[in-house]
Amino acid sequence: MKFFTVFALLALGTATNVEKSRTITQVVELLQKMLEKSKQEGDEERKVYAKFKCYCDTNEAEKKAEIEELTEQIALLESDIEKTQGSTGGLSEEVAQLKADIAANNAAQEEATTIRKKEKKAFEAERDDLRQAIKQMRAAIEVLSKVGADQTQSTGADNKQFMAGKGAAMVQLSNEVQTALKSAMALMKPEHASVATAFLQAPFTGTYTSQSAQVMGIIKNMRDTFEANLADAITTEKEAVKAYDEFMKIKKKELAEMKASYKTKQKAMGGNDGTLASKRKQLAKAKKTKASDEEFLESLLPLCATKAKGYANRKLLRTNEEAAIAEAISILNSDDAFATFGTVDATSTGGGLQFVQIAMHKTEEVNTRKEAQKLLANAAKEAKSSRLFKVLANLQAENPFDTVLDEIDKMIELIGEEAAQDKENLDWCNKERKENKAELKQKKKDILGLEKEIDRLDDLINNPKEGLKVSIAEQEQKLVENNEAQKTETASRLEENIAYQKDVKNLVQAESILTKAIKVLEAYYKEMEAKLEAGEAFVQTKEDPNPPKIFEDNSYSGQSKQGGDVIDMLTFIRKETIAERDEAHADEEKAQADYEDSMTKLKKEQKEGEENLASLQENLAQAEKDLLNAQEDFKATVKDKEAIEAYLLKIKPGCDFITKNYDLREKNRGIEKKALEKATRLIKGTPAYKSAVNAATVESYGECKEPCTKDADHVECKACQADVTIPAYCAGHKGTKGC
Repeated sequence: MKFFTVFALLALGTATNVEKSRTITQVVELLQKMLEKSKQEGDEERKVYAKFKCYCDTNEAEKKAEIEELTEQIALLESDIEKTQGSTGGLSEEVAQLKADIAANNAAQEEATTIRKKEKKAFEAERDDLRQAIKQMRAAIEVLSKVGADQTQSTGADNKQFMAGKGAAMVQLSNEVQTALKSAMALMKPEHASVATAFLQAPFTGTYTSQSAQVMGIIKNMRDTFEANLADAITTEKEAVKAYDEFMKIKKKELAEMKASYKTKQKAMGGNDGTLASKRKQLAKAKKTKASDEEFLESLLPLCATKAKGYANRKLLRTNEEAAIAEAISILNSDDAFATFGTVDATSTGGGLQFVQIAMHKTEEVNTRKEAQKLLANAAKEAKSSRLFKVLANLQAENPFDTVLDEIDKMIELIGEEAAQDKENLDWCNKERKENKAELKQKKKDILGLEKEIDRLDDLINNPKEGLKVSIAEQEQKLVENNEAQKTETASRLEENIAYQKDVKNLVQAESILTKAIKVLEAYYKEMEAKLEAGEAFVQTKEDPNPPKIFEDNSYSGQSKQGGDVIDMLTFIRKETIAERDEAHADEEKAQADYEDSMTKLKKEQKEGEENLASLQENLAQAEKDLLNAQEDFKATVKDKEAIEAYLLKIKPGCDFITKNYDLREKNRGIEKKALEKATRLIKGTPAYKSAVNAATVESYGECKEPCTKDADHVECKACQADVTIPAYCAGHKGTKGC
């Protein structure tokens, strides 16, 4: 039927077409052009699809690799976070336990100290009581011994005391015995107290009886018991003090270890908090990037699959079409066909297709064709449409109506598909650009923030005036100066003390010498004064070989007056020496007090400086850690920004094209579609097209042409087409016309 249609189209040519070449030759040439164009379009489509396939494969591979890498990174980060959280939880439990243990240790120390104080107080009370009791027992024994109660010192069972002339003394002794026994009775057992009471109530005759010996034994046993109890109490107290000191030593050591461990674990928990914050930030970023990549793949893969399926279908259809065209060319170009066509007017001059020519009104058909050609030419020129030129070429080649209309329908459908694809591409570009530009803007903002944070941390660490490193160096220098000051003051204080001791030693020695000198002079002049008062004269004990001539008498008073002055002077000097010694003592005490105050101040400054240094070093470590994290975040953010910029640059040509030309392409497609639809209406409105349709309808009736041409709805036509008798058809189709 295709070939008949082509032949019918060729029969529309005028007589001038016959003069050019044979009709069959024109058909073959047309088929060959169609085949060449199909191959050319296939090559172009293959190149376009190859680029698209490369884009799909590259992005799919990149995104899948990135998703795999991010999945592994997320798993590692989650594992690290879980480990750090577990470590923090363990540390938290340990810190809580340490806190409870520290409280328990302090409570144990306080309890032990309270018990020790109570025990000490009880011991001191018991010790004082026992000492007092022993003292009373000893007093009682001593008093009883005076009356001979101690049988160990007697010569018989009874020891008679002869008290002739000593009655008053015995009365006093009796009073002492009563007093001593009454004091001892307070500490006796009831049975022993009754014996002592009986002894006291008996008349005192001055003669010792055997009853006193029993009392004496009781008191001695009590004394020995009290002394043993005192010794035991002292021993027990020493052991208790020793046990308390050992217990406190252990508890204080445990407390110091627990406090050190508590501080270390608190610091570790603080480090874990910083690590968790950094890891969580990385995890959120990785998850966001992964989600973005997965979303991209979800959009990409269906698109690539749809395009691949569409290309495969187009390729299959194109291949089938090319195979059919090639087979037709092969058939038409064969030697037998060439010989056969040469003998047929229809294939050589077109004269054999009179059934089409008869049905056409040539003049009207040519005018309609020219009008459609003109319409399509103007539209193709305005829209610069290759599709309209193709339809125009088909009209100019006088193709059959059905072929032209089919081509127009395909082109209108293709215009719709192209419009949908352009809209999809435009929406995709707008979406990708909007999202990535927003993310790029955020990345740039993050980069600025990280740059400021890096500058802040760098200034905090390396500022030449107030940076942590400068502050640490200054604090270390202050500690060195403080240490040197302590050494210098200690050395100076030692030198001053040595000088003081030497000075005091000299002063004490001077005082001693002066005291001796004063004593000698005072004794001498006192003795001389006594001799002068007695009238004695002083005689020289040593002769001068050539003595000078002096006084004549033997009276001599010596240097009494000057000696007195000397003694006064020595006394004054000794007084001043003592004052100087006292002043030296006072100066030494003041110097020592000043030294101790200065050392206390220096020690305090040293402690504060060491604490400040530790704090500065800890702040420096944290700042350096924060700076490193900020630098890593900065690098990662810059990398993300560059990746977004590269991606936007990658999609820029295609997106720029569709964004810039979308409206123009829509306008041109509108022009194309309007022109094609109008051309369709023009073609379908021609009598030639209607005649061709009617002729095709008549031909489709086949053997039933005669009844169906008259009335297609009549039972004769229906029965003929169903290949049954009229009664049989009417039996199954009541109400049919003619039944």
